[in-house]
Amino acid sequence: MGQYIYQRKNWTDFKWDEKTISPLLAEVRHLQGRLLGKMSSLGFGLQEDATLKNITLDVLKSSEIEGEKLNKAEVRSSIARRLGLDVGGVISSSRNIDGIVDMMLDATQNYEKPLTEDRLFSWHGSLFPTGRSGLYSIKVAQYRTGEMQVISGSFGREIVHYEAVSAQNVKTEMARFIQWLNSNNKQDSVIKAAISHLWFVIIHPFDDGNGRIARAISDMLLARSDKSRRRFYSMTAQINKERKKYYEALEKTQRNNPESDITHWLKWFLKCLKNAILSSEKTLERIMIKAEFWTQHAKTSFNDRQKLMLNKLLDGNFVGKLQSSKWAKICKCSQDTAIRDIKDLIEKGILQQQESGGRSTNYELRMMNDE
Repeated sequence: MGQYIYQRKNWTDFKWDEKTISPLLAEVRHLQGRLLGKMSSLGFGLQEDATLKNITLDVLKSSEIEGEKLNKAEVRSSIARRLGLDVGGVISSSRNIDGIVDMMLDATQNYEKPLTEDRLFSWHGSLFPTGRSGLYSIKVAQYRTGEMQVISGSFGREIVHYEAVSAQNVKTEMARFIQWLNSNNKQDSVIKAAISHLWFVIIHPFDDGNGRIARAISDMLLARSDKSRRRFYSMTAQINKERKKYYEALEKTQRNNPESDITHWLKWFLKCLKNAILSSEKTLERIMIKAEFWTQHAKTSFNDRQKLMLNKLLDGNFVGKLQSSKWAKICKCSQDTAIRDIKDLIEKGILQQQESGGRSTNYELRMMNDE
């Protein structure tokens, strides 16, 4: 008997305990329906705002899991341009970021399309437009031809966490995976999202980018389960928060599993998805507060600097304390101009001075503090 799940003859005959999984799935489906119901009651603009936020999160956090930090403003701008959204502060984005965004948008906006080998290869090509992963040249838009190990630890003290399917079997295994994904449509899409993620990672078909593509496939099937191109929660952002448990669930399911029992993985996936949906409800609250603010102040006059800073504060994108020096730096204006802008907002009852003392004067939104 082999050490890894795929060394069994019929390893993809996955089994799980329905008594454990069914209540969790029902709870997730209820939360999905509740969230979609709340979002459908909002205007088109707010739905687009939520979608932009969540796809931006997906792209940022999927790369963060792999140890790569992307520029948030570039990612947001790239997504906004491709979705045709009219948002302020759009900047140019790098080829690398555009490629990652292209993959994520193809997965979520074209969720009804079948997954084919060509589509997977185009995603892989988008992830690695230069044919390199960091310092290394890799095979792009084709399956790997070398053996694959997932290892950690310093040189000479490596720990092998996983040894993937042999390179000579990758094409056959992927053909079986793709056929299952496109044909087994009676399976609940959420369960299918969980299984597809695990199955793809077990095969590990590419030299690099397997985790990001697995998460894109999950997102595609979750969009299918929502029957919506609009994304109101980010599974990937939640996976990033639960990264340690994510790898533990994968390793436990991949190793020494003679029955192909994936109950542990499905349980973890559904709980993670539940947490993602609950977390997104907080994001939704912030979007609604922002909309309410601009409705209330529809007739209030603001200059462009004030609009920029207010949106940053309302979006929760402002890092640290708001001070006149930071205002001047972000708005590229003088300290005197920043102080005038802030005083004007205090007089309008929008900003207030924070009570906490200190050498610098800090400011905050009154509405956020009043809640």
